[in-house]
Amino acid sequence: MKTIGFIGCGNMGSAIIGGIINAKIADGEHIIAYAPTNTHLDVLKEKYGINSRPNNWDVAREADILFLAVKPNKLSEVIPDISGSLKKGAVVVSIVAGTTMSAIEKLFCRELKLVRSMPNTPALVGEAMSAICGNSHMEDEELEDIKKIFESFGKCEIVPESLMDAVTGVSGSSPAYVYMFIEAMADAAVADGMPRNQAYKFAAQAVYGSAKMVLETGLHPGVLKDNVCSPGGTTIEAVAELEKGGLRSTVISAQRACVKKSKNM
Repeated sequence: MKTIGFIGCGNMGSAIIGGIINAKIADGEHIIAYAPTNTHLDVLKEKYGINSRPNNWDVAREADILFLAVKPNKLSEVIPDISGSLKKGAVVVSIVAGTTMSAIEKLFCRELKLVRSMPNTPALVGEAMSAICGNSHMEDEELEDIKKIFESFGKCEIVPESLMDAVTGVSGSSPAYVYMFIEAMADAAVADGMPRNQAYKFAAQAVYGSAKMVLETGLHPGVLKDNVCSPGGTTIEAVAELEKGGLRSTVISAQRACVKKSKNM
């Protein structure tokens, strides 16, 4: 069994560790981690039986797969610290937002097997949508192994790095758009007399169930929408109001603004 290392154990790192353990990709004995504070690390040691190390380079020395789960502004400190200790043949997986593979390679100052990833926050409940891409040193089989790790806490697709900014718009940042939609639906239900806690439950479950219909039926979202819209009924009345307000064009504009910002960062 391969040893999987984590430098950084914040919310996303913790979610990945949970997925790995629950999917039996590795047990706690084969997961090692370092974090500058023990807030999350102590919880993970207690919950999953993982092992901690006293510094970054000890993790890098032992790990067959090494996750970089630190803030972007910490990379320039962490990578030079571990570059000389990196285990031969190890795969480095970056979950650092907005940082290209070429930028990471330059910081390592050496050839290495590297995967760039973009999970999103639903990883915390095992329902992430992640994208990964590998550099030229990665074998297809190795990339598939990394994909299986990301599929342990949601769904994952392999994409070219050129699409990572698009992934930011459609997946990385999109939970915020969905939360706004749920909140607006709940506000309307409250205006019509429903208690707020109940309104959030109705709205959230409706969004969750609708998304599941798209994923599991394979039908076009437009077809699923049409199936709900009876002639002269309540749903088509609501759809007409959404069209009047420019729902789709606003979502497209917002998402493209997100992607533009991502490209310029």
